[in-house]
Amino acid sequence: MNVEELRDYCLSMGSDVEERFPFTKFRAAEAVLVFYVGGHMFCYFDIDNLDIVTVKHDPAQIAALKEEYPCITNPYNMSPKHWIGIDVLHADDALTKRLIRESYERVKNNSR
Repeated sequence: MNVEELRDYCLSMGSDVEERFPFTKFRAAEAVLVFYVGGHMFCYFDIDNLDIVTVKHDPAQIAALKEEYPCITNPYNMSPKHWIGIDVLHADDALTKRLIRESYERVKNNSR
C-alpha cells in the first residue's frame, strides 16, 4: 500500500476518525501522520518514509502475531507491549487493513 491508500483506508473507518500531524515541532517526526478515534491514536506512519505503520494491538496476541508474520515488527517510538509495527513493503494489503481495522475498533471501544 502507498501513503494515499493507507490514508484513505484509515479515514474510511468512520466519520469519527480525525487525522493530524501532531509532531511538527520535532524534525524527525514532522511528517508523521496520526489517525485518532475518540481523541486517541489508533494508527500512524511517516508520509515521507513509509517503512513502518504503527497500530495498537492486543498485548496477549503480539508474540504470536510476530511469529506468524515476519512483516510484523516493533512499533516506531511506542511501547511494544501495546503497539506493533507493520512493514508495509512486505505485508499483504489484506493483513495491513485487518490490523488497522482491529486497532481502530480496539481504540474506539476503549475510549467510550
